[in-house]
Amino acid sequence: MLLQSDSSGLGIWGVGVAIAGGALRGSIPYMFVSLGECLTEKSGKINLGMEGVLLMGAMTAFAVSDLTGSPWLGVLAAAMVGLLLGGLHAWLTQQPAVNDVAAGIAMIVFGSGLAFFFGKRFVAPMAPQLPLVNLGGWSNTPAVQSALRISPLFFIGIGAGFFLHWVFKQTRWGLQIRAAGDDPQAARALGISVNTVRFVAIMAGGALAAVGGAHLTLYFPGIWSEGISGGQGLMAVALVIFAKWSPRRCLAAALLFGGAQALGPSLQSLGINGFYYIFNASPYLLTLAVMVATCSPNRSLAGMPGALGRK
Repeated sequence: MLLQSDSSGLGIWGVGVAIAGGALRGSIPYMFVSLGECLTEKSGKINLGMEGVLLMGAMTAFAVSDLTGSPWLGVLAAAMVGLLLGGLHAWLTQQPAVNDVAAGIAMIVFGSGLAFFFGKRFVAPMAPQLPLVNLGGWSNTPAVQSALRISPLFFIGIGAGFFLHWVFKQTRWGLQIRAAGDDPQAARALGISVNTVRFVAIMAGGALAAVGGAHLTLYFPGIWSEGISGGQGLMAVALVIFAKWSPRRCLAAALLFGGAQALGPSLQSLGINGFYYIFNASPYLLTLAVMVATCSPNRSLAGMPGALGRK
């Protein structure tokens, strides 16, 4: 395992390096899916189908990279597939009497099924991978250098988070998204096409989530398999609530979840195996804790769009 080899021989310092590197690596799917869901929910809609979009993006990126030899074409293809799935979800949820949550569950099944069906022929050793950025060049220790080789998608995700924050705060389109999510009737009175705004936001959110899937197959773990997502698409939806619908907070929360994901393998590398399964379940336990804390009747959900989930 990568984290095991990174931290071996470095003791507690090695665990810290492994967790830091694991947080940077593991945060990327959470980052892109949470940003996509944040954009979607800011417009007043919910897309629980991000898990299906994530899987379809992972499979598409791997397949295109394998067939063309270009991992960047794989990332672009994943984004296009995410746009299409987002468009399908947007169309479904704009139909009369269609519930957002039910449509999202249907999209999980649909997206996952498509990915599993078309991905059967691509269960191969490895497709061409994305180039790495070496953040460990300051160290002469090979283990540190290995742990801090990071996918360029990490920096793209950071840029996307700050860009979305700027869009929401400083642009006309961002104001229209927030208006559609907070009070669609008032937005319509001002001449804003709420359905169009939501359609575009959901499609863009799907594209972001699919790029997060591309990371899974084009960097870490770098293969395609049906269980590759591990529920990260669903956990990232909870992460948006934890981040209070703020793109910049989504970035920080993604790093927290990525670090939790790296905790188990890092401690195992020191021979701490007694609570192996509990440590490996850290992201799921963290998700549960977030949901319990935010769903308390005595707590208000600061930042939640006022019309979230309504027509």
